Amino acid sequence: MKDESPAGIVDKPKDAESEISEGRFFAAVGYISILCLVPLILKKDNKFALFHGKQALVLFILEFGAGILKIVPAVGDVVFTLAFVVCGILSLVGILKVLMNEYWEMPLVYDIAQKISL
Repeated sequence: MKDESPAGIVDKPKDAESEISEGRFFAAVGYISILCLVPLILKKDNKFALFHGKQALVLFILEFGAGILKIVPAVGDVVFTLAFVVCGILSLVGILKVLMNEYWEMPLVYDIAQKISL
């Protein structure tokens, strides 16, 4: 039987808690631009860090692609600005979710991230 708190919330298994605490720093750092490679390289065996690292990699690729589109006059600037703001907001929310010890499936990004195999 699973441990339940008075409010009926099911507690996480001890293994999951230790895995999250070990990977939390690396997962949070991963949402900072090119540092998305840190959890993917240093914490390959940690599910929590890998989960967030893959999503951060997708965000970085989107930002990089938007940067390349910036060379297109007028439209490129708009696309870059919009992508930069959206990816920045998603990265901030991702960091908050990491700090709250949560797995968060980002809209659209999660589906792409799950196709990445390392």
